[in-house]
Amino acid sequence: MSGNTDRILDGKALAHKMQDALQQHIAQLQPQIGRPPGLAVLMVGDNPASAAYVGGKEKACAKVGIRSFGQHFPPDVSQEKLTAIIHELNADDRVDGILVQLPLPDGFDSVALLHEIAPHKDVDGLHALNLGKLVRGEPGLQSCTPGGVMRLLAEYQLDVRGKHAVVVGRSILVGKPLALMLLAADATVTIAHSRTPDLAAVCRQADILVAAVGRTQMITAEMVKPGAVVIDVGINRLLDPTTGKSRLVGDVDFDAVKDLASWITPVPGGVGAMTVTMLLENTVWSYANTHGLV
Repeated sequence: MSGNTDRILDGKALAHKMQDALQQHIAQLQPQIGRPPGLAVLMVGDNPASAAYVGGKEKACAKVGIRSFGQHFPPDVSQEKLTAIIHELNADDRVDGILVQLPLPDGFDSVALLHEIAPHKDVDGLHALNLGKLVRGEPGLQSCTPGGVMRLLAEYQLDVRGKHAVVVGRSILVGKPLALMLLAADATVTIAHSRTPDLAAVCRQADILVAAVGRTQMITAEMVKPGAVVIDVGINRLLDPTTGKSRLVGDVDFDAVKDLASWITPVPGGVGAMTVTMLLENTVWSYANTHGLV
């Protein structure tokens, strides 16, 4: 995994390639099934970042031919109302995927809501049944961001077998499922986090270093082994004091690390670009699987 430095894992380019393939796949399936695939994204409140994500998802759905059944609720909607909506969508044959946009405003039990989604429509891969399938190595709906990381590695023919992968972050959204996926691909996996003693020393052991902690530019050059593959899952806003404007940055200090890494994902244009596309792919997988066409 050594070689030329500053090689970019272009998630944006791969996302476009996958979306073109999904569009063609839907065009082949739709005459057999008699309807397009359907995705319902439920958003609560007015979080600007969430609104941007939901808008991006709806735009991507339209591009590939997925029908959107999204709903936007005020922040004072009740847990019971959201639960009832999820039950309606579970029973709606036009809907193949249901996603609750996280984070929810304070006061909601997001885990309880996620468990109300029918597992075969859980396109975020967060239901306990789907996470259990991931643990057991069984086919099923898998978490979008970790899935996107694995697809990027595969696209660039970066074989993880026998490599030491260090995942910094232990969330149920990214860290834990990605560790399982890497393990299934025969990597040796270490999960590190904020309480790991001498985190820098642990990170320096990594052939594949994944940063998924949500802390701006936390991974510095001293934490990266020369020639490592560096995957930056973080999306953070950093205020530029000279201009007063904010820009997107990751959990990795990109400018300091890029010359050390053999491959690195940019922010934006890396893993984030893959997440929405994996959501679309999960929706189409559910659509086809329901009709025995996987």
